[in-house]
Amino acid sequence: MSMRVFQRVIDEGGFAAAARALDMSPAVVTRLVADLEDHLGTRLLHRTTRRLSLSDAGETYLGRVRAILQDIDEADQMASSHTHELAGVLRLLAPPVLATYVLAPLMAGFRQLYPKIRLDIDVETFNEPPIEDYDITLLAAGANFDGDVIARKVVSTEAILVASPAYLKRRGTPMAPEELAQHDCLRLKAPGLRPRIWHLFQADNPQEYRDLEVEPVIWANHTDTLLQAALDGAGITSTSVDLAAVHLASGSLVRVLRPWISGQLTMYAALPSRKFLPQRTRVFLDYLTEQTRLQVSSALNACENC
Repeated sequence: MSMRVFQRVIDEGGFAAAARALDMSPAVVTRLVADLEDHLGTRLLHRTTRRLSLSDAGETYLGRVRAILQDIDEADQMASSHTHELAGVLRLLAPPVLATYVLAPLMAGFRQLYPKIRLDIDVETFNEPPIEDYDITLLAAGANFDGDVIARKVVSTEAILVASPAYLKRRGTPMAPEELAQHDCLRLKAPGLRPRIWHLFQADNPQEYRDLEVEPVIWANHTDTLLQAALDGAGITSTSVDLAAVHLASGSLVRVLRPWISGQLTMYAALPSRKFLPQRTRVFLDYLTEQTRLQVSSALNACENC
C-alpha cells in the first residue's frame, strides 16, 4: 500500500492531490510515505513549501516500484480472468455410474453453450476422493450423508426394486418385502452397505420399514453390471429411478414391491473451496443442476406411468 501511495504522490504532483485521487486524507498519505522512508532508512522525497521532488534514492526506488506494481496488477488481472472469464479448463472427477449417466449426456449441450470451456474428466472409483485436485467432484450418497466437505446438493432421487418380465414369469412376482428371501437378489457392494441385509421403506412413510435377510446370488461394486444382469433375467436388483426409467418405459424391466424403495440417493458436487469460485465452475454447476433435475423429474413421471 505504501508503495502505491508513494507512486501516486509523484504522479499527482503532491500529497493533497494524491489523497483526493486515492480517497484518503492528506494526513494518512503523508504518514504512509513517511513510514515507507523509515522502513527503507532513506529519504525518498525533498519537500519544500512550494515544491516536491525526488531524491536520488527516490528516483531509483520509483523506477523499481513502477515495475513491481505493474507486475502485481498484471498478476491480479490474470488471476481475476481465471475467476470471471468463461474459458479455460474445468477439471471434473466422477465415479463410473455418474460419469456415464450424468456427465456424458450433458457434454454436448454444455459445450454448445460454452465452447471456450474445456473439460478434463477423470472417472474413478474412490473411497476418499482427492477433492482439492479438482474443480468439481461428483459424489453419490444416501440420505444420511454428512461428509466433511464443501458440497452443493445437485439432485435427489429414489432407489427402486426392478426385475425383467422373463425373471418374474419364471420365479413369480413378490407381493410383500418378506418374499425377497425366496428370490434371486442382485446387490450392490458399497461402503456401509450390508449385502445380506436389505433395508426397505416407503418414501412417504419412512417409519414403515423392513430390514430383510437375503442371500444375494450376485453382488458387485458396479451398478451397470447389476442393471444388465437384471435386464438379462438374473434376478431382482435395486437401482435409481432415473437409471431404470428408460427400461421401465420400454417394458424390459418391471418395478416390483411398489411403493417400497431401498433408498433415497443424493448427488453432490464437492468443491475445493467456497472462495474465488471460477465463473466457469459456477456456470457448469448451474447447468448440471438444471439438467439433472429435469432428467430426474421426467424419470419420476415416467415411472409413475409404468
